[in-house]
Amino acid sequence: MLNLRLRQVTCFKLVTIALFASGLIPVHAQVEASANRPAKVPEGYLVTPMGYFHPSCVKQVAKGDVLHPDEKAIYHADGSFDSMPTCAYPHFTAKGELVPMEPTSNDTGTAKRTLTPLNPSADSKNEKPPFIGHSWMVDVEAFSTSSYGEVTSEFKVPKAPTSHDGQTIYLFPGLQDFNSVPTETILQPVLGWNAYYNNAWGIASWNCCVNNTLYVSTPEKAKTGDTIYGQVINQCKSGTLECTKWTVKTEDKTTGAYSDLFNESNFGQTFNWGFGSVLEVYDVKKCSDYPEGGSLESTAVTLYNDKFQKVSPTWYTSLPDGKSASPQCNYGAYLDGSTSKMTITY
Repeated sequence: MLNLRLRQVTCFKLVTIALFASGLIPVHAQVEASANRPAKVPEGYLVTPMGYFHPSCVKQVAKGDVLHPDEKAIYHADGSFDSMPTCAYPHFTAKGELVPMEPTSNDTGTAKRTLTPLNPSADSKNEKPPFIGHSWMVDVEAFSTSSYGEVTSEFKVPKAPTSHDGQTIYLFPGLQDFNSVPTETILQPVLGWNAYYNNAWGIASWNCCVNNTLYVSTPEKAKTGDTIYGQVINQCKSGTLECTKWTVKTEDKTTGAYSDLFNESNFGQTFNWGFGSVLEVYDVKKCSDYPEGGSLESTAVTLYNDKFQKVSPTWYTSLPDGKSASPQCNYGAYLDGSTSKMTITY
């Protein structure tokens, strides 16, 4: 068994090297899954905000690149283009559960969750929480009967964790189609710890996951105390329910560094599901693996409808049910003073 395992690992590495040399696998800034990854996740897989993915399924998009899904092509600033890849490998949830290439049930890989209104109003819902197949420990979300045209947020880069188990931490706002899960597209400006750089903070913008492929902008470094601005906004005229072009902006306002996606496709989705703040984690073994301080604060969290009018929705917090979260930390969320400021605790 040991020799077989060694041959499998060696084969995987040789294939990866060959594909890289042929240009089929781009250079990735994303960090590989650590030795603490679930046993079913193969060596060499990358940690992403949507689970563990094969490197060939994570396409880094350079500044100036534009996706043209109708042509299945990625156009570059110099006029050249590449075909949009279709992922040929399965991906895995944070717990190591295999996600089918073509899911037939929206229960695949779903952890039981509780959805609780933070500011109940006339639009409050009592529905089954939507599918979440990745490791969202806490999130603050809202729903629209039409669509959202923009979400914005600002947050400070927190202190580093005080312990290191190869964990990856993500914090982001975002927009998604409530009715498209589990074959979802989500646009998200993402701050990550040990996500793009080893044991360090970084920022990037993401579009995931049509054809099981993720698109990510070129990451930039960030440091504790920096102010990060995240925005997802459509580029269509007012009142467009299903806009086909979007910008995802992730900017370090302290240093001026930015990592954006322009003219991003919605892949036919209507973004009626908004996220003000999401905490997503991988390989967290103990509470000290989280950023020091016990909380993450997002300010200026604002949702706009498809007419670019500011809206005041009912915000919900989503938490793992009972003891399904491991480790058991101080998970929670609250609004402070207004819906433009929210705090996630852990």
